[in-house]
Amino acid sequence: MLYLPATLTHAQASACLLDLGRALAAEPGAAVLDATALTSFDSSALAVLLELQRIGARAGKALAVQGLPAQLLALATLYGVQTLLGAGAGAGAAPEAGDSPTAA
Repeated sequence: MLYLPATLTHAQASACLLDLGRALAAEPGAAVLDATALTSFDSSALAVLLELQRIGARAGKALAVQGLPAQLLALATLYGVQTLLGAGAGAGAAPEAGDSPTAA
């Protein structure tokens, strides 16, 4: 199991991608990325998730994402990339009507 940090903004994105990319490469097969700790993020979090999906695909490994915050899922939907994230049913609740798809 791989884990996203509590904060993933532009300032942390490169280091986070490097660490999680290495961890993903070390996984023996399909991997699960737990995003439940993620509380502070910007669109860089989506970039990290998408690149991790690319890394996994190049290595022939599936990467499932669980526990995505609803606001990040809403942002992914706004950008049209939600289906590329590998987020399953437990990825996060759908945003309520009137919720803004923005984050920290």
